[in-house]
Amino acid sequence: MFVIKSLNLALRFVLELCALAALTYWGYRAGTGSITKIGLGAGIPLFTAIIWATFGAPGSSMELPEPLRFVLEFIIFGMAAVSIIASGHTNLARTFILLVIINRVLMFFWKQ
Repeated sequence: MFVIKSLNLALRFVLELCALAALTYWGYRAGTGSITKIGLGAGIPLFTAIIWATFGAPGSSMELPEPLRFVLEFIIFGMAAVSIIASGHTNLARTFILLVIINRVLMFFWKQ
């Protein structure tokens, strides 16, 4: 069981990286010129990572209590899913959302 729980935590980390990658891709595509493409492509995921590291990551300096942390996760993963859809990859977005839900349910039941 330890291995499965560890794999679930690893999946969580991969999903967080995928969320940042999705936001990067969307930000780059949303820009109209070179400066805005680079600015949005780097700025949006950087801002998201700072917010997550400050308020959402386990052991962070200002870790939110569980109901608020869930809301933050919902917003971040939701933004990532919407950005995947906006980029024209609906099936990928569905897969991403399904994996996020399964991962979060398992984290809740296993108290991870």
